[in-house]
Amino acid sequence: MKERTLKKGDKTRGGEEKSSLILFNDEVNTFSHVIKSLVEVCGHDEVQAEQCALIVHLKGSCEIKTGSRELMQVMSKSLNAKGLNSKVF
Repeated sequence: MKERTLKKGDKTRGGEEKSSLILFNDEVNTFSHVIKSLVEVCGHDEVQAEQCALIVHLKGSCEIKTGSRELMQVMSKSLNAKGLNSKVF
Protein backbone atom coordinates (compact mmCIF):
# COMPACT_ATOMS: atom_id res chain seq x y z
CA MET A 1 0.00 0.00 0.00
CA LYS A 2 1.50 3.31 -1.05
CA GLU A 3 1.35 6.01 1.60
CA ARG A 4 0.11 9.43 0.57
CA THR A 5 -1.03 12.59 2.23
CA LEU A 6 -4.68 13.52 2.00
CA LYS A 7 -5.45 17.17 1.70
CA LYS A 8 -8.59 18.73 3.10
CA GLY A 9 -11.04 18.93 0.25
CA ASP A 10 -9.87 15.82 -1.61
CA LYS A 11 -12.93 14.35 -3.27
CA THR A 12 -14.15 10.81 -3.94
CA ARG A 13 -15.58 9.88 -7.34
CA GLY A 14 -19.04 10.89 -6.17
CA GLY A 15 -17.81 14.36 -5.21
CA GLU A 16 -17.74 13.69 -1.45
CA GLU A 17 -14.70 14.50 0.64
CA LYS A 18 -12.43 11.51 1.24
CA SER A 19 -11.97 10.22 4.74
CA SER A 20 -9.20 7.96 5.99
CA LEU A 21 -9.64 4.87 8.12
CA ILE A 22 -6.64 4.54 10.43
CA LEU A 23 -5.77 1.38 12.36
CA PHE A 24 -3.74 1.76 15.55
CA ASN A 25 -1.41 -0.75 17.18
CA ASP A 26 -2.33 -2.56 20.38
CA GLU A 27 -0.69 -5.20 22.51
CA VAL A 28 -3.74 -7.49 22.58
CA ASN A 29 -4.62 -8.75 19.11
CA THR A 30 -2.65 -11.32 17.15
CA PHE A 31 -1.43 -10.77 13.60
CA SER A 32 -3.79 -13.46 12.35
CA HIS A 33 -6.81 -11.78 13.98
CA VAL A 34 -5.88 -8.37 12.50
CA ILE A 35 -5.30 -9.87 9.05
CA LYS A 36 -8.56 -11.82 9.13
CA SER A 37 -10.46 -8.70 10.27
CA LEU A 38 -9.00 -6.53 7.49
CA VAL A 39 -9.93 -9.14 4.88
CA GLU A 40 -13.50 -9.47 6.21
CA VAL A 41 -14.27 -5.81 6.92
CA CYS A 42 -12.18 -3.85 4.43
CA GLY A 43 -12.04 -6.28 1.53
CA HIS A 44 -8.24 -6.49 1.57
CA ASP A 45 -6.56 -9.51 0.07
CA GLU A 46 -4.31 -11.56 2.35
CA VAL A 47 -1.09 -9.85 1.23
CA GLN A 48 -2.45 -6.32 1.62
CA ALA A 49 -3.89 -7.15 5.06
CA GLU A 50 -0.57 -8.65 6.15
CA GLN A 51 1.34 -5.57 4.98
CA CYS A 52 -1.04 -3.24 6.84
CA ALA A 53 -0.74 -5.32 10.01
CA LEU A 54 3.05 -5.17 9.79
CA ILE A 55 3.06 -1.39 9.24
CA VAL A 56 0.73 -0.93 12.24
CA HIS A 57 3.00 -3.10 14.36
CA LEU A 58 6.18 -1.27 13.34
CA LYS A 59 4.95 2.33 13.05
CA GLY A 60 2.02 2.37 15.47
CA SER A 61 -0.66 3.17 12.91
CA CYS A 62 -1.54 2.83 9.24
CA GLU A 63 -4.08 4.30 6.84
CA ILE A 64 -5.88 1.11 5.82
CA LYS A 65 -8.65 2.51 3.62
CA THR A 66 -9.95 5.76 2.11
CA GLY A 67 -13.42 6.60 0.90
CA SER A 68 -16.64 8.26 1.88
CA ARG A 69 -16.95 9.24 5.53
CA GLU A 70 -20.08 7.12 5.97
CA LEU A 71 -18.43 3.96 4.64
CA MET A 72 -15.25 4.52 6.66
CA GLN A 73 -17.32 4.99 9.85
CA VAL A 74 -19.18 1.72 9.21
CA MET A 75 -15.89 -0.11 8.66
CA SER A 76 -14.38 1.49 11.77
CA LYS A 77 -17.30 0.37 13.92
CA SER A 78 -16.96 -3.17 12.55
CA LEU A 79 -13.23 -3.26 13.26
CA ASN A 80 -13.75 -1.82 16.74
CA ALA A 81 -16.41 -4.49 17.42
CA LYS A 82 -13.73 -7.08 16.60
CA GLY A 83 -11.49 -5.57 19.28
CA LEU A 84 -9.26 -3.49 16.99
CA ASN A 85 -8.55 0.20 17.54
CA SER A 86 -9.51 2.28 14.50
CA LYS A 87 -10.65 5.82 13.85
CA VAL A 88 -11.89 7.88 10.89
CA PHE A 89 -10.15 11.14 9.94
